[in-house]
Amino acid sequence: MAFRSRREKLRSVLSGAACVHPGSVYDAISIRIAEDLGFPLGMFGGSVASLAVLGDPDVTLITLTELAEQMRRMSRASALPVLVDADHGYGNALNVRRTVQELEAAGAAGLTIEDTLLPAAFGEAKTQLISLEEGVGKMKAALAGRNDASLVIMGRTGAASITSIEDAIRRAKSYESAGVDALFFTGIKSRAELEAVRAATRLPIVVGGAPEDLNALDYLAGQRVRIALQGHAPIAAATQAVYETLKALSEGTSPKGLRGLASSELTARIMREADVKARSADVLGLKK
Repeated sequence: MAFRSRREKLRSVLSGAACVHPGSVYDAISIRIAEDLGFPLGMFGGSVASLAVLGDPDVTLITLTELAEQMRRMSRASALPVLVDADHGYGNALNVRRTVQELEAAGAAGLTIEDTLLPAAFGEAKTQLISLEEGVGKMKAALAGRNDASLVIMGRTGAASITSIEDAIRRAKSYESAGVDALFFTGIKSRAELEAVRAATRLPIVVGGAPEDLNALDYLAGQRVRIALQGHAPIAAATQAVYETLKALSEGTSPKGLRGLASSELTARIMREADVKARSADVLGLKK
């Protein structure tokens, strides 16, 4: 299959002995930069998807169609494996099945399905979880929905920061039994909690939103963590850069006086200009 090599690369990361940081990606340019810099994989987060596609906060306004189409654009632009935050699967277990099918077709190397109650319940300000039974049903539906067995399905839980670390472990063990390929935890607050998770489970672990003392890759690798997220700073940096550039132009700075712009060399490399010129010479009769 066309995307199998990307999925096998992600599986290689999960089956290895090291812990890696993914590059936060959200469009064709960001994924090409991450690939150019040598990141082993990209992470397409739900919050950055909402910002990149809608310009809205992460409150589950983006649709599955929009998410999959953005993933498809990135797949076209780069061969970098991408792990997609598929949130709650955009509905119940039947919707989860459809989500997996769409993201697989769009070229995702893997995806996460979480047990957070989304969208937020009426009148409830605090983040809530779905029941364990519904969570297991979603994991089973996700696994049944994939056509390519190499597509990575991760069970994700935020219970560590919503209920308790004990509940997070209970849910993770149930998702393991359902057959997911890896376990994704958010909200782990200490080494003691991570070590408890590692002792109680057997699958590769992915962590997100961890405190600073959980950022040492050697330590994480020893706890069976194979992927550790570093947040989504690239889109924040890009937003600031666009703001500062437009602000300078609005205040009268000439284009030649702008600072912090990508060089023509970098832009040409990210756009694959040399490849386009070579193809143009071959099929349009243009001079190289």
